Amino acid sequence: MSIENIPEIYLKKDEPIQDLFVYDFKMTNDVVKSKVNLSMNMFSFLQVGKKQVHFADASVIVNKEQSLLIRKGNWLWTELLDNDDIYYCKLLFFSEVRLKAFLEKYVNKEKGLKDEIPFFVIENDAYIASYLDSLSKMSLMPSNFNDNLLSVKFEEIMLYLITKYGEKFELYLYSLISKESSPLKKTIESHVYSNLKLEEIAFLCHMSLSTFKRNFIAEYKVSPGKWLQDKRLQRAKELIEKGDLKVSDIYLDFGYSNLSNFSIAFKNKFGISPTEIVK
Repeated sequence: MSIENIPEIYLKKDEPIQDLFVYDFKMTNDVVKSKVNLSMNMFSFLQVGKKQVHFADASVIVNKEQSLLIRKGNWLWTELLDNDDIYYCKLLFFSEVRLKAFLEKYVNKEKGLKDEIPFFVIENDAYIASYLDSLSKMSLMPSNFNDNLLSVKFEEIMLYLITKYGEKFELYLYSLISKESSPLKKTIESHVYSNLKLEEIAFLCHMSLSTFKRNFIAEYKVSPGKWLQDKRLQRAKELIEKGDLKVSDIYLDFGYSNLSNFSIAFKNKFGISPTEIVK
């Protein structure tokens, strides 16, 4: 799977990256867990469809009723069409320089950070709908006027969200300029029970698969494949024993492509098949 460098892929050849710009993204096919290298912080104002993002130590899914502010980094994106057979979102990218200037101008105070999270969920409302409509109309204006107005529009949405979410949003903005990264162990253990492949977890750790395996063994003294399989099978066994879910309901959630492979791995570990537990 190739890596998409965003926003670079949205630019024309030899076009420089601006520290603030808008891009309308549309597609007519589902895209599942594409690898994205996001080099700028980004608002994703979802208009039609659903979006799921896997981060190093978290994941989030939103529909057209919500939008996301996402920090730069390596993420996995899943974008799904709606009933209209289209996916559409308006993306607003901004640099760290632009963010620092905003914070100095309007907040201008240090914030203590407890936890760094890679995203902030925004509930869409009438004001945001009107704001997005105004961004769309800007494309009809002269480019020099457009650049100046976009600077004002960036401050507008930031100030509105601070008013709407208060200190919680301010703290998140400050976290975007922090240089700390998620530790390897935290990233791995956040995805123990997900259906992500080793290659995908390695990507979230900003590592090649070989480097990830080497670092994993140094940390856990066992290969990542065996460690994850044991953890996931143990969790699957617990769910089956509780009787809340059928075997056919869970095998995909633990990274198995079909029920047969899951049943074989389960029996190899526990000596009985998952269906025997149900009985």
